[in-house]
Amino acid sequence: MKPVSEMSFEEALRELESVVGQLESGNVDLDKAIRAYERGAELKKHCEAKLAQAQARIEQITMAESGQPDGTAPFDAR
Repeated sequence: MKPVSEMSFEEALRELESVVGQLESGNVDLDKAIRAYERGAELKKHCEAKLAQAQARIEQITMAESGQPDGTAPFDAR
């Protein structure tokens, strides 16, 4: 099993979806369900961190008075 810290967002999300499917099926014994839940929590945290990193990198283009692109500014989600 690949360490979560080495996963891309897409890899972690796919595995998280798999974990959720296993848990939702109800066909997992208690010990395996607990391990799956712990792995899922770690995957969720990793995905949230990757999304936060991506959002921090998004920049919006600023326009000069002439209407031409003038540079970039940090993304503001407000």
